[in-house]
Amino acid sequence: MTRLTAPLVRCALVLGLLLAAVGCGKAAKDQVTIMVPWTETEFQAFYAVINDFEDRYPAIDVVPQVTRDLTPQLDAAVAAKAAPDLAVLASVGAITKFRNDKVLEDLEVGTAAFIRPFRDLAMHRGDVYAVPVKADVKSLVWYDPKVVVPAPPSTWPALVADPEPWCLGLASGPTSGWPGADWIADILLAEEGITTYKDWASGAREWSSDPVARAWSMWHDVIEESDRSQASTLKFSKASKGMADSTCSLSHGALSAMDFAPGKEEKYTYARPREGQPLEVSADFVGQFTTSEHATTLIKYLATAKAQQIWVDQPGFALSPHKKVIYPDPDSAEARTAQLLRSGHPLCFSAADAMDPDVSAAFYRAVLEYVKGGELRPLLESLDRVQERLGNDDSPPSAPLCGPPNRP
Repeated sequence: MTRLTAPLVRCALVLGLLLAAVGCGKAAKDQVTIMVPWTETEFQAFYAVINDFEDRYPAIDVVPQVTRDLTPQLDAAVAAKAAPDLAVLASVGAITKFRNDKVLEDLEVGTAAFIRPFRDLAMHRGDVYAVPVKADVKSLVWYDPKVVVPAPPSTWPALVADPEPWCLGLASGPTSGWPGADWIADILLAEEGITTYKDWASGAREWSSDPVARAWSMWHDVIEESDRSQASTLKFSKASKGMADSTCSLSHGALSAMDFAPGKEEKYTYARPREGQPLEVSADFVGQFTTSEHATTLIKYLATAKAQQIWVDQPGFALSPHKKVIYPDPDSAEARTAQLLRSGHPLCFSAADAMDPDVSAAFYRAVLEYVKGGELRPLLESLDRVQERLGNDDSPPSAPLCGPPNRP
């Protein structure tokens, strides 16, 4: 047995050494972590971009950390000094907060190819702190042109005068109410203008002031014919499904939030905003939290037209803030919506995203109370008290909330 076993042992040892040599010869990949909120179709489009990046840089392995509760998860990771290399920053407030906390890396990334104000928000005093990778237009009234004839009017007073049942859903987990907050902000922006909008978002104008109160009242009048009984519990992304069975006629917000069935979004269109009307927009940015050189390589890649073109070319819906991206079908809902970013409309970021998080949370709760029948004046006075107590600080001013009109 000894003579039989010894050669086998020697063979096993040699094989093990050969395997070890092969393993040592293959360099381990360097990992880059990135925290993202995207799932399903959005994540698949994002991962197509990552696949192209890994093909270009085979020594780098990108590891997504997916969470729908991104803000508190990122806050906790940063506080524990365990931040990912990169993370999505979905609001003006998030970029400002992390920049002021000095945890965002200053990036050597060119931003001239980005549409304003997406470009401006990525910068502070000439330095770049984030890269915009996705954009959205929130100031849209969607409808089925075969059902709603003629097209809905283009002003809020006219929409009040010509009432239709709206698809009304405000539920969104711990941030329930934000779809109504966006809606009210959109009305204020359209009816009162950019100066009033920025003053209100920054806390310089009281919630109980006449312009702000009028926007709330107009929203109430707009949804007068809508089913408000389940608005606070119906998920915002499910509400638009009522357009398919004619339980509601109009829907407000970004197309990416409509949750239309795949391929069915082309049956809907939006009421054309009036010429020069400021539009409420949003964006997903990516910021860098570590000094990893491979993370720097990835974020520079994400800023390129090539990367953002891949994203737009994938199934689903995505708008790019990059000027050189071309949409595959110029007649698609995606391309038509993207045109609004460069069609002479001033663009303003969502006001709630620019507010102190405690003020935004109170705003969302007040929206839910109002849609349930709460009295407006006490709600606005309560928001004034929240603003006075929590909404003012000595932080350096954030990037401009609004940008000038962009042209093709």
